[in-house]
Amino acid sequence: MVAPASLLPSFLPLACASLTALALLAGCAAPAPTPRGEVKGASTTTGELAQSDLNRMATLAMRDNLASLTLLMDKLYRRNPAEWRKAGAASREQAMEQVRAAIDQRQPWAPLQGRRDIAALAFALAPEFTGDRVAAFIVATADMLVTAHGGKTEFFLLDSLDAQHLYNAARNVESAVWLLSQRRNAAGQPLLWADEIGPQGRNLSFEREFGKVIARLDLVALVVTEKYRRAAISYVQGIVGGTFLQFLPVR
Repeated sequence: MVAPASLLPSFLPLACASLTALALLAGCAAPAPTPRGEVKGASTTTGELAQSDLNRMATLAMRDNLASLTLLMDKLYRRNPAEWRKAGAASREQAMEQVRAAIDQRQPWAPLQGRRDIAALAFALAPEFTGDRVAAFIVATADMLVTAHGGKTEFFLLDSLDAQHLYNAARNVESAVWLLSQRRNAAGQPLLWADEIGPQGRNLSFEREFGKVIARLDLVALVVTEKYRRAAISYVQGIVGGTFLQFLPVR
């Protein structure tokens, strides 16, 4: 519909003013500050063609959770250097490399005596465990997380996730963190030195990193439940749209 010629003189100034205002707003939109780093996306791969948005999200969450466990292992080894020496490693770095290899290849960890998943996690946090507790704890936690994700670390269109298993995994991590801080060995000391609150200050970096793992698990679990709910809503919308949004004859 074309505006009548009599309206154009009054319409043009308003349109010009609106465009000017939009241009000014666009010019004022400064980039976000980055003094503490920038958000960086992963490189695109051909495998992503076989991933839904949920598949990709779950894959990235798993990648970041395993990275958090590696960071926690490094922190725990630094505060508990006697642990990596129990395994006969020549250095902390060598001990960490052995643990990472076991996680990546899903190899059984000998000191856990064949236990996997939550059984391994319980044994790693038992006061009577005498091996490298840092390694056992990290391997067992990683194994529990992968098990909760159906035994996979990457997810594609044919894969499915169980939201309740992911939710349970988040609660398991919460329980493990609590046990780590509360249980004592025969000498009355913590099983592992982690968070610290004392006269010299507060070190809660362990708790924060565990919190990230828990939050990622809870978010993926929530999105998985939303997937099926949204699928049902989309189905209903399709029926409604098919009934009311029909093309109409124009002649």
